[in-house]
Amino acid sequence: MTKVTHEFDLYGKHYALESGELAKQATGACIVRQGDSEVLVTAVVSKERKDFDFFPLTVDYIEKMYAVGRIPGGYLKREARPSEKATLTARMIDRPLRPSFPDGFRNEVQVVAMPLVADQVDPVDTICVMAASAALTIGGVPFEGPLACVRVGRDRDTGEYLVNPTYEERDNSDLDLELAGTSTFISMLEASGDEVSEADMLDAMAFGQDAIAAFCAEQEAFIAKWVEVNGPIQPKEYVLDEPNAAVHEKVFAHFDEMSAALKDPDKQSRMAKVAELKDLIVSEFSGEERESEHRSIAVELKNLEKHAMREMVVETGERVDGRTATQIRPLMVKGDYLPLVHGSGLFQRGQTQVLSVCTLGMLNEWQRLDTIEPVDGKRYIHHYNFPPFCTGETGRMGAPKRREIGHGNLAERALLPVIPTEEEFPYTIRVVSEVMESNGSSSMASTCGSTLALMDAGVPLKRPVSGIAMGLIQENGKTVVLSDIQGLEDFLGDMDFKVTGTERGITAMQMDNKATGLTPEILEQALHQAKEGRAHILAAMLEAIPQPREEVKDNAPHIITLNIAPDKIRDVIGSGGKVIRGIQDDTGATIDIQEDGTVFIAGVGAAGEEAADRIRAIVKVPEVGEEYVGRVVGIQPFGAFVELLPGKDGLLHISRVAQGRVDKVEDVLNVGDEVKVKVLEVDEKGKISLDRLDKPEAPAGNGHKGPEHAGRKGDSKPKPRTRKPGDRGAKGQDEAPARKLRRHHEG
Repeated sequence: MTKVTHEFDLYGKHYALESGELAKQATGACIVRQGDSEVLVTAVVSKERKDFDFFPLTVDYIEKMYAVGRIPGGYLKREARPSEKATLTARMIDRPLRPSFPDGFRNEVQVVAMPLVADQVDPVDTICVMAASAALTIGGVPFEGPLACVRVGRDRDTGEYLVNPTYEERDNSDLDLELAGTSTFISMLEASGDEVSEADMLDAMAFGQDAIAAFCAEQEAFIAKWVEVNGPIQPKEYVLDEPNAAVHEKVFAHFDEMSAALKDPDKQSRMAKVAELKDLIVSEFSGEERESEHRSIAVELKNLEKHAMREMVVETGERVDGRTATQIRPLMVKGDYLPLVHGSGLFQRGQTQVLSVCTLGMLNEWQRLDTIEPVDGKRYIHHYNFPPFCTGETGRMGAPKRREIGHGNLAERALLPVIPTEEEFPYTIRVVSEVMESNGSSSMASTCGSTLALMDAGVPLKRPVSGIAMGLIQENGKTVVLSDIQGLEDFLGDMDFKVTGTERGITAMQMDNKATGLTPEILEQALHQAKEGRAHILAAMLEAIPQPREEVKDNAPHIITLNIAPDKIRDVIGSGGKVIRGIQDDTGATIDIQEDGTVFIAGVGAAGEEAADRIRAIVKVPEVGEEYVGRVVGIQPFGAFVELLPGKDGLLHISRVAQGRVDKVEDVLNVGDEVKVKVLEVDEKGKISLDRLDKPEAPAGNGHKGPEHAGRKGDSKPKPRTRKPGDRGAKGQDEAPARKLRRHHEG
């Protein structure tokens, strides 16, 4: 086996396909490079056919931190469970590959993608599909290739479409559209956008289809070069599960009975009728037939249910629950569903019910991401949970599965374009969608429920978002686009096309397509129906919550933002953090200080404002003319030091403590006394001179010359004296507030 490399340029980027040097014992292996980013994808097909009635495909995307020159965090210092991004990338590779294998393929297939270099300029996710396709082709595996995946962006300034944009180009894009498929049809789509119109989205999809075709052509050129160097690729022989005509005939004899069993709007009742009919059909086979043909029987039973449902739709126009093709299931919408939580919303459509709960936190509670992507983290987080009870089943409760991560990410992308900025709303926002009942479109229900929860929490969304799942049935040469599909129509239909958006445009899309005849006209019809359905759903949502709350709830943290001089941060924090901890302990507020002097204070009720007042007092610089009621904190022969604010002392000279001459400050003032003063001067070093308001008469017999002499120049001037160690003259005046400030911080 000789190494073969094919380099090419497309849409302003440089690529290379390479095979023949690494992982030569795999069924097939291929390296793809975009710029300096490089990923190795291997494919291995088991030699033995598995005894399954489904196609056993596994796709893994393994992030290697060495690809970006980093050592993994944590105690073990090695890659652990896949990140959310890794899981989403594995799903992206899986979705176009799975429908490209022939029916009846039962050999186990494992595809592993490993990024070797991530240059932090060019993403490595979309090129994995092309690498997997080339690896399977080189390995002689039967599938409908070549396949490719592209990301389409759109420059905000010029409107120009970009193919596989760099991270920097993506930052200036109002569209992030991932498309995968062959040169003639799209099988997978994932998108997010800043309220993109349906017309623009269709245009971008057509552009992306052309780009896929260009990459497929380059892949074919690579395979041709491979054959030229290494000889013809020998297709491997794999035994397929072929339809058994006798089993098919026996099962499909019950077509009318299956059609009747399917006509039931209640999911559990319908499933029970279908299961009962299937058991009856199986009982008609002898024990020997059930043993030898169990896979064929299972496949034909699935086909019977599939074709009965599909023919009902295309021939009668009626769906299993009695709806028309464009009809939306009954809606129930409730805002402010749970007491005490920061925000909540219950959304139900038919037999799909989702409870979404919003929690608000400080910005320093943002989610930090440890991936090979040049992204530090995010402040808007959406989690989606699909417990087994929501479908009336038992099962293990544990870490979220790939499907849950994918659905949560879709709802997150749907709402991200309308989430306010940090400056507009300085909170970290987490929404959790709990699926309470499911019969299809639970990800779209979580999008709607999350909009309700965010509005109930007082998050000032730019506009509310609703979502709907569209389906497609192509049977007997006829095509029907379905609005608001339920689980059966997703499982047995040709397309699952989810669309979310505001009244202005699309914010997210996700599509899995099994039909090769998905034309632009069908996509246009699907988007048009989706727009009408979204508007219908949004109207019901706005009846429950017309707009976001003007303020967050009383039991949610109220965040106050202050800006202080960076050189004052030390004063607020205090020695060893004692000052800031004291404020937090006393008030119950949470304080986060940024390096630039931005201070975020979160507290329930009056706690935040109380903490803010204390910080303002610490950093405030008294100004000339301001009046204070201060406390005497120190007395010297030349005057008294008065604490105006925490950590802020001023000097009240002996000449200004009373009307008339005073020989000793202690004759008029004592430590701890409160005195009303006015700021006379703040010099360039920050030293504060004070004057006492409402001065009392100087004590009799204390050098008193009477009121007629009070205030005369020189009357209150202290006598010159020799400084002794420990005396506080001009220097002492400068040092006393600093020492007092340190005592305040430490105590």
